[in-house]
Amino acid sequence: MTTQFDFQEAVKALQEGKKLNGKDGVLTGLIKQLSEAALQAELEQHLANEQQPNRKNGSSTKTVRSSVGNFELDTPRDRSGSFEPQLVKKNQTALTDEIDQKILSMFSMGMSYRDINKHIEDMYGMNVATGMISAVTDKLIPELKAWQQRPLDSHYPIVWLDAIHYKVKEDGRYISKAVYTLLGLDIHGKKEILGLHLSENEGANYWLSVLTDLNNRGVKDILIACIDGLTGFPEAIKTIFPDTEVQLCIVHQIRNSMKYVASKNQKAFMADLKPVYRAPTKEAAELALDELEAKWGSSYPLVINSWRNKWHNLSAYFKYPEHIRKVIYTTNAVEAVHRQFRKLTKTKGAFPNENSLLKLLYAGILNATEKWTMPIHNWSLCLSQLAIYFEGRLDSVLDI
Repeated sequence: MTTQFDFQEAVKALQEGKKLNGKDGVLTGLIKQLSEAALQAELEQHLANEQQPNRKNGSSTKTVRSSVGNFELDTPRDRSGSFEPQLVKKNQTALTDEIDQKILSMFSMGMSYRDINKHIEDMYGMNVATGMISAVTDKLIPELKAWQQRPLDSHYPIVWLDAIHYKVKEDGRYISKAVYTLLGLDIHGKKEILGLHLSENEGANYWLSVLTDLNNRGVKDILIACIDGLTGFPEAIKTIFPDTEVQLCIVHQIRNSMKYVASKNQKAFMADLKPVYRAPTKEAAELALDELEAKWGSSYPLVINSWRNKWHNLSAYFKYPEHIRKVIYTTNAVEAVHRQFRKLTKTKGAFPNENSLLKLLYAGILNATEKWTMPIHNWSLCLSQLAIYFEGRLDSVLDI
């Protein structure tokens, strides 16, 4: 039987320093009483409208979460079992989604389950089990699946692609898997993550499936794809987007080159390499590359050959003005997204399954995209120049 809420006792309790929220908080009793009174009214209305003989049949008790704390709710029952309460449905264990939203918010900031539990306990005076937190965060999974299949714009002037690696449990052992992030720049100069793909391997067949997915979701043209030497990507993109220009990340090429240069020579080698990638024209860059080879080719043929073999895709940016060069000659834009991912996952050594990783990264994406409301710097100038360099390719989406 419901105990009547005593306002005088509540005021006295507050004066004595009793908490407002929490299991034994002053407000919790009031919410309990109001909820049970509403459920009783629902049952009485149901019985009054029943065509067949029916009557009350006691009540059942369950623990309900609310924004003021947990409490034991007595739900009235009827003899025939036809009563379906609406205020708090039969399988419902929360009055509002406020706590769920708090959990998702903290999860998206990379907080551990233990820290989330502590904060919920501090705020609402309730202990939240790990299983419940996991169940709440699992609500992101169908949302993630829908996001991965959403329609995309028809044209993206620039797309960046890069990988970040995590340990994920599979068949009883932890293996390294790459998360490939596709970051697009739309026609308005705003960043948009087009896809998040998890895989052990890369190659032309894999990239073909990723690019086919983009095409099936509405992408008809990409002007420039900026990548970090992904195996098979340049070949695969030509089959789906044959006119897309591929630009290899200069910064990654430099980092990889320096791994094979002796530490005592790195400073001098770097000084001679700088005129190559900072040259004002492609012709000047090639002359600087010749000079680099003449000086260092016998000592580091592997490095020089790497620049020579990849030169077609490394040098694409030289044809563009400075504003466009800054945007495309590195994958810094997508690496910034990966820095956010690392902040989220720094307390996680490994993940028990793919979904546990992807739902956390997706939560991070939701946070990051809230800030992507403005176009990149000098976008109007970049777009007008791209429209000239790629004549006719953007006509269908430009409002001119």
